[in-house]
Amino acid sequence: MTTSNPTVAVLGLGRMGTAITQRLTDRGWTVTGWTRSGGSDPGPVVRDADVVLLALFDGPAADEVLAACAPHLSTRQVVVNTTTEAPEEATGHEKTVAGTGARYVHAPVLGSVPAVLGGTLTVLVGTSAADLGPADGLLADLGHVLRVGAVTEAAALKLVANSALGGAVLAARDSRRYAEEIGVADDVALEVLGRSALGGIVTRREATFTTAALAKDLRLLVDRAPSARRLADRVAGALETDAVRPDDGLFELTAPATEPAVPPDVLEPLHAYLRGHATGDPAHFRRAFLPTAHVEGLRDGRFVSWGLDEYCSLFSGTPASDEPTRRRRIEHVRVDGTVGTATMTLWHGPDTFTDVLVLVRVQDGWRIANKAYHRATAAQ
Repeated sequence: MTTSNPTVAVLGLGRMGTAITQRLTDRGWTVTGWTRSGGSDPGPVVRDADVVLLALFDGPAADEVLAACAPHLSTRQVVVNTTTEAPEEATGHEKTVAGTGARYVHAPVLGSVPAVLGGTLTVLVGTSAADLGPADGLLADLGHVLRVGAVTEAAALKLVANSALGGAVLAARDSRRYAEEIGVADDVALEVLGRSALGGIVTRREATFTTAALAKDLRLLVDRAPSARRLADRVAGALETDAVRPDDGLFELTAPATEPAVPPDVLEPLHAYLRGHATGDPAHFRRAFLPTAHVEGLRDGRFVSWGLDEYCSLFSGTPASDEPTRRRRIEHVRVDGTVGTATMTLWHGPDTFTDVLVLVRVQDGWRIANKAYHRATAAQ
């Protein structure tokens, strides 16, 4: 555990960023979070931090955030970038940070949210800095630190590791599919697979590593290792044919859908809706819903029918305290001309929500016209 109380700015509050924030806070760090979706300047958060940690989706996102941070960085600070990105992107980010006098550490991690919260990540550290200052203790609090050389090596090794994870998870998915086809119960198949070469994947249920993230990482890998194209094409093909959806956890994938592919613009309001729940920022809901939309269901045994303003007022603008453990999945989307329907499942602590959404195409794209929901609470 850290013995001092350095300050940390975590930039990016998705699944991993939120979990990292919780882990470091639990270990005694003073942490301030910042999210790109809020539209605010990261300067005030960055200026006062000893360590600036980036937990972003990809290299372009890191480009944007580092450009905004650069005027506020100084020689006393360390920038730790956990973003999965191409080796040349990591080199560019190192140069950007070096120009400010701050130290740069490229530190992609192996593991997902449970590993973050348990402090069991493997952190691949690439840096030219001789002294990492408070970042040494921070990285140790996240898990096992493996020094791999330069920033390019850390970035490249993360892509290689993700290709292995992706191949194994897809193999586990296929094996479950085969078991279903030959009439073997899924729980029995999982018991056997847990004792096979896929045991680690099956036991961990690596469901927080999404299809979209895997596809992005494999595209980066193929540009540098052409032999990875077969795996990359397989994942890309599943996305293009709607056999899987971008937000699906890999382990949870089922057989390919028999319905026609859903146009990407239909999914935009659904993804905005999911981001609203993940961040607690009502601005995402205003992008997802029509202004006239209503949200209806039973709350504490009483029927409620909220307008959009009333629904948005339920959200504080920050992620829920248990956000790292929450999951959401788009189950079904059907489009008929200018209207559509979608169902989602949201696992929020002991509560499981089933959302039924009505979609409509309007002048500026697809929006959610109405939502009805059912809430089921597990016995405590």
